[in-house]
Amino acid sequence: MDAPPPKENIRPFIKITEHLAKLGYSVPQIFAKDIDAGFLLLEDFGDETFTKALTAKVDEMQLYQSAIDVLINLHSRELSEVIPDGVKNYDHNTLLAEVVLFVDWYIPGLFGDTYTEYVKNDFLCIWDKLLSEVSSENETLVLRDFHADNLMWLPSRDGIRKCGLLDYQDAVKGSPAYDIASLFEDARRDLKPGMASDLLYYYFTALPKVDRRRFNKIYAILSAQRHCKVIGIFARLAIRDGKRNYLKHINRCWRLLERVSSSPELKVLDDWLNANIPVNKRTGQIVT
Repeated sequence: MDAPPPKENIRPFIKITEHLAKLGYSVPQIFAKDIDAGFLLLEDFGDETFTKALTAKVDEMQLYQSAIDVLINLHSRELSEVIPDGVKNYDHNTLLAEVVLFVDWYIPGLFGDTYTEYVKNDFLCIWDKLLSEVSSENETLVLRDFHADNLMWLPSRDGIRKCGLLDYQDAVKGSPAYDIASLFEDARRDLKPGMASDLLYYYFTALPKVDRRRFNKIYAILSAQRHCKVIGIFARLAIRDGKRNYLKHINRCWRLLERVSSSPELKVLDDWLNANIPVNKRTGQIVT
């Protein structure tokens, strides 16, 4: 890893890597480090991400069950064991600040700067209320970008170590539903029909104390939050940084957002989307 300061800081990566290794998960071993230079010599997991393993016809259920096994193990531990010192809270204000990217970048990309502050404020009021439903109870370590491109298939290892972890340096303390939503509601690929439901049942069976109804409600809210955030991020990458290749994923993000916002818990969001963004505008065709 070559991440020189001042633009990069390898300390969070080192901290979370050492913590996850202590808990028994497959993370790259750190052989040597020069913190001042921002340089690490790391174990090479190879190049078989879940995405590449799927292309090579590795069984999809086998892969995703190995990832859920990691989360079951993590979520079954006491909070004091899984949260290292200094990890930030994935709290109400942080989640709200992320979702505002949708109206700060994507909406202007569609309609220019003509949309009113009222529209933005209405959107934020909706999300302020929705996110108040995401309580701080039953929190865990949230790896945050837990999806197929950041998971490595290591079949020669045993148990939970078959699933290698990457890109966890921004880990936070938050809801256990978040990483599951990140895994199942992937901006880049669709899961086989019915597989997410089967794996959720597998997860609940392993953790029988979980309030399923409450979990499913929070899962829906955080899924929609993530989709709005990601659409906003992809728009920002295109408009601000000229990285238009991310726009190709927005159609899928919209499809996922529409599906989850159709749930009763998110009717108020669905109504806002229908009132402000016509279906034919829900694309990556934004002005950059």
